[in-house]
Amino acid sequence: MIRKPFQWIVNRLPYSEPFLFVDEILKVNEKSAEGTYTFKPDAAFYDGHFKNNPVTPGVLLTECCAQIGLVSLGIYLLGEEINIEDLKIGMSSSQMEYLLPVFPGERVRVTSELIYFRFHKLKCHVKMFNEEGKLVCKGILAGMMGVHNE
Repeated sequence: MIRKPFQWIVNRLPYSEPFLFVDEILKVNEKSAEGTYTFKPDAAFYDGHFKNNPVTPGVLLTECCAQIGLVSLGIYLLGEEINIEDLKIGMSSSQMEYLLPVFPGERVRVTSELIYFRFHKLKCHVKMFNEEGKLVCKGILAGMMGVHNE
């Protein structure tokens, strides 16, 4: 079995199927994160978005960027030694620009660069690329992160 070095971050994400949009964290450090996700071709939202021409909704592209570029980075910054039993997350702002569609079955790569992390508020520049390396969307995401351990 191949050990993924940042699997501990994925394991601490407060999401599960069908709302988990992270397959793998490729790299993460104090200033950035990078990861991938493949949009499942049989996902229910494709049935109605759009009829006979399925495209991934922009809100889910934003969610994927947030889970990889914001939340995963935040978990890393909180530290592996922190006992996260109940991670509380709230998106406080998003400014996204959508440039290309993402179709069922496409694998995307998300990168983020830290703007700041203070008082449990995290703000990052995020970018999503398709398998051809073309920019799909970009923007700035911010959110609050807190840990409640009892």
